[in-house]
Amino acid sequence: MIDGLATALVDTGRDVFAVSALLLGFQYIVLRQPIPHLRRLLAGLVLVVLGLAFFLIGLELALFPLGELMAAQLSSPQFVFGGETVPDSPPWWKYGWVYLFAAIIGFSTTLAEPALIAVAFKASKASRGTIRPWGLRLVVAVGVAAGITLGALRIVTGTSLVLFVAVGYLVVIVQTAFAPKSIIPLAYDSGGVTTSTVTVPLVTALGLGLAATIPGRNPALDGFGLIAFASLFPMITVMGYAQLADWRAKRLVIRAEKGKKP
Repeated sequence: MIDGLATALVDTGRDVFAVSALLLGFQYIVLRQPIPHLRRLLAGLVLVVLGLAFFLIGLELALFPLGELMAAQLSSPQFVFGGETVPDSPPWWKYGWVYLFAAIIGFSTTLAEPALIAVAFKASKASRGTIRPWGLRLVVAVGVAAGITLGALRIVTGTSLVLFVAVGYLVVIVQTAFAPKSIIPLAYDSGGVTTSTVTVPLVTALGLGLAATIPGRNPALDGFGLIAFASLFPMITVMGYAQLADWRAKRLVIRAEKGKKP
């Protein structure tokens, strides 16, 4: 553990140093402006290195093993079929607990995602309170939960990833043509911020655990791809929610106008 922590500190320090050198270089060389509160900035960079290093160690020691263990146990033949003979092509409806676990993992990790919290706060501030941070986080979390559940179904059935992704992005394209223009950029960003520090490790471990346990699945071929679903479906749910809110607002206006007519 100490060796792993030392390695993580060195690797994280190297990565953060590269980014910091780029930013400081632009500040001093291109902009030619001093950096205010330099000591506080340097202290913050040290905290970033320490935090990232401990987080990476935590992933290796806890989140990755726990996600793989839960997925393997929920999809094991003993649990799913109760000790019966396992068919070569197991029916997809037998894995109900897997789908429920995938939905819970997707929903809960998204709510805890620091990147989404930051984007929701900035969106609320930019919209002057029109967009509520908690509401945006809930809508995005529902999208990730639906996406991870559908991704788990894909692993169980062995369906091609290309088919799911192509249909999903076709839906996004159609929604983009009809959704309120003000929500489209935020919807696209919401799909990106979900795949960050909390969601990715658990979702990846879930996919690998399922593919390693379900008969006929290859972890290298079927275990990956859940992150694509986690990025895709929040765009659908955010734009869908905006379309629903816009439709309800128009209906209220129509009702109000009908009520004023003699």
